[in-house]
Amino acid sequence: MKKAGKFIGRIFIGIVILALIAGAGGAFYFKSYLPNTVAPKSFPQIDGEITVSGLDGQVDIYRDQMGIPHVYASTPHDLFFAQGYVHAQDRFWQMDSWRHIGSGRLSEMFGSGQAETDAFLRTLGWKQTAETEWAQLDADSRAILEAYTEGVNAYLKDHSDTALSLEYAVLGLLSPDYEIEAWTPIHSLTWGKAMAWDLRGNMGEEIERAVLLKTLTPEQVAQLFPAYPEDHPVIVNNIGEGGVTANAGSEAALDYSQVPFENISENVALLDSFLGPWNDGIGSNSWAVSGELSETGMPLLANDPHLGIQMPSIWFQIGLHCVEKSATCPFEVAGFSFAGVPGVIIGHNADIAWGFTNVGPDVMDLYIERINPENPNQYDVNGTWVDFDTREEVIKMSDGTTQTITVRSTRHGPVISDQYGPLKDVGDPEDTEFVPFKDRVSSELPEQYAIALAWTALIPSTPFEAIWGFDRARNWEEFRKAASGFHVPAQNLIYADIEGNIGYQMPGDIPIRKKGDGTLPVPGWTDEYEWQGFLPFEELPYTLNPEEGYIVTANNQVHPRDYPYFISADWDYGFRANRIVEMITSAPGKIDIAYIQQMHGDSFDANAPVFVPLLQKVGVASEFTPALDTLKNWDYQDRADSTSAAVFNAFWRALLKNTFNDDMPEERYYPDGGSRWNEVMRHMAENPNDPFWDDKTTTDITETMEHMIKKSFPEGVAELQDIFGKDMSKWKWGDMHASTFRNSTLGESGVFLIEDLFNRGPFPTSGGEAIVNATGWSVKDGYETNWLPSMRMIVDLGELNNSVTVHTTGESGHAYHPHYADMAPMWAGIQYYPMWWNQDSIIGDAEGHLILKP
Repeated sequence: MKKAGKFIGRIFIGIVILALIAGAGGAFYFKSYLPNTVAPKSFPQIDGEITVSGLDGQVDIYRDQMGIPHVYASTPHDLFFAQGYVHAQDRFWQMDSWRHIGSGRLSEMFGSGQAETDAFLRTLGWKQTAETEWAQLDADSRAILEAYTEGVNAYLKDHSDTALSLEYAVLGLLSPDYEIEAWTPIHSLTWGKAMAWDLRGNMGEEIERAVLLKTLTPEQVAQLFPAYPEDHPVIVNNIGEGGVTANAGSEAALDYSQVPFENISENVALLDSFLGPWNDGIGSNSWAVSGELSETGMPLLANDPHLGIQMPSIWFQIGLHCVEKSATCPFEVAGFSFAGVPGVIIGHNADIAWGFTNVGPDVMDLYIERINPENPNQYDVNGTWVDFDTREEVIKMSDGTTQTITVRSTRHGPVISDQYGPLKDVGDPEDTEFVPFKDRVSSELPEQYAIALAWTALIPSTPFEAIWGFDRARNWEEFRKAASGFHVPAQNLIYADIEGNIGYQMPGDIPIRKKGDGTLPVPGWTDEYEWQGFLPFEELPYTLNPEEGYIVTANNQVHPRDYPYFISADWDYGFRANRIVEMITSAPGKIDIAYIQQMHGDSFDANAPVFVPLLQKVGVASEFTPALDTLKNWDYQDRADSTSAAVFNAFWRALLKNTFNDDMPEERYYPDGGSRWNEVMRHMAENPNDPFWDDKTTTDITETMEHMIKKSFPEGVAELQDIFGKDMSKWKWGDMHASTFRNSTLGESGVFLIEDLFNRGPFPTSGGEAIVNATGWSVKDGYETNWLPSMRMIVDLGELNNSVTVHTTGESGHAYHPHYADMAPMWAGIQYYPMWWNQDSIIGDAEGHLILKP
């Protein structure tokens, strides 16, 4: 998190100087001229006719009152051409910055301050993987991408610079020679790698375990990474017997005490500002209820994917309709897309609906590679020195200068310990803290080594072919067939259809390891820990019409307790899933859309029933009694207007810090909240003398749980007084936990004039960590919302036109456009708008009708 704001700030040193030189003129430029004169130049035309070369026929685009385009075309080519066109109309800056992330070319836009980030991205090799994927696509998939690309470029042909987006006015001050290039299909495919990274799984936990083993015992580390709880639900309760060999054996007994894995974490953090920081609390919810449980007698499907907070929304809502649906034009679909990618990622067509949550399988392994002491260009494979695969990458800066790096790869994947800080193949003798490797690692570690990353996303495959299959699937069988091509990132696929079926499928490439379970880095110089392929699709968990009448996914354990194969040891711990199941099974009557809206907004905090009674039992000094009294009749809901929620969460933050910070080797590994820490703490609440309760910085006393509670509650109250003052009526959870939507490239520049152009908020926000209304915050950094439900969708399979939705900011990516942030208050208030399906409803609600003519 520290690096996230730091390197963006470096970008804009030149702009700060310009603003200071300009004085009042600079303020006028940013506060009046750019918003009022420049910004409207980029607003898209939504009415009338535009002649565009490359179309087969006329395309009609209706924009409803939320600015959402509904596209009607006669051929698939024109449908995806038009999608590319409207994406470019509304979100080209987002598309442009995303493609530079995917290709490791941020320095071309933002200067040399991004060279380190680009070096890491180039090392991962997303662009090379995407190029291989493009070569492997079938003709239909290529046609979709080519049509989309034509549409983007048709818009770019007639628009440039500030006519595309206000951000280019600011970029022109920083990089005056920057030129916008044409779109290519590779740019779309690299976004699949960026999303796979955002949903990458357990590499952070793998590093954390290795680091904690330097100072804690294996038993203590196991306590901090508990098993998935027996009293929380799994997604699939029953599954057939499989025939694949499970992972065998245990991890290598290596001494990690001097391996600086922390520096890999620093490299990973370089991407946080653009893709959002990884947090093991980040997840998503989805559920489907059968017609037996619903008011309509037909399924209802709900989804709210949780992703890092950003501006504009990660999602672009759209409807894609073949005027006459047929075998040659089979698309009739509505839902949520990514700007830069054709198709609908999450949504429904005329027959089925689907949603996603992240599985979080262990698909990343770190391999410690032994380096030849006499030839650093070689590494050990079963006792034989083998040359690294290498390639040169030239990083271009916005000022025309270049930087060349050499990327090395082993049989496992790219070496991610090159180029970045103190983690090198050999120690640096000039470092004052240098100790020769032979004197600081066990004999089981090589004297010279590098760290390589094996990751399924670096094996060519694209999730978008599966997505396009979902878009045209008509039933469960066709949906599953499409899902079999969804390799990475593995997602929990929730399903419902107009025939009354509900279903679930877990897809993805899940490694079969010869030995080990991927929870710790392993030796790369032996075949002992090699991957032996992937679990066959037919062995992956799925269910159709379970007897319970509902399916719930919330990043909790997927498979039954007796499932024979390893998928992950790092599930979300199921507090959200447990609450969703509880609300479904305790519904006061038949479930309807209004009840699901209440479920989406549920802010029940599972920590509170454990620790509020303990607080009341332990008691506090009289001066803190009024604050404690706010918890007496609290319903444990973290609502935005709740004083009780503010008091409890301030206490919770202090309790986690006081209990664990003294045990952690450095700040990076301090507890940050989330479901794992909920599970750790509810176990420790049953053991008041657990050694973790003891404060190791004190020598005259061995603290217990009671000591920590008595210390933490006053500290939480003091923090609230610092934030709000002593008037408790002003202590509101939503104000301290507010959501500010920041532009992911320019919104954290450190220059308020620029930030004011693009950022919006704060919006008081309810919910919290490990809560159904999952609005994350950081125990380490503060209460502000840092990840959230990126959209909420409820699909009525009985009448698709009754479906409702909302996403976080607005449909437009253009600052000062009416649809730039009009959804944010609705999102914060758990409100919805119609997810129109019928053409009559779309036309009746239309604020614009644009015709594209060939």
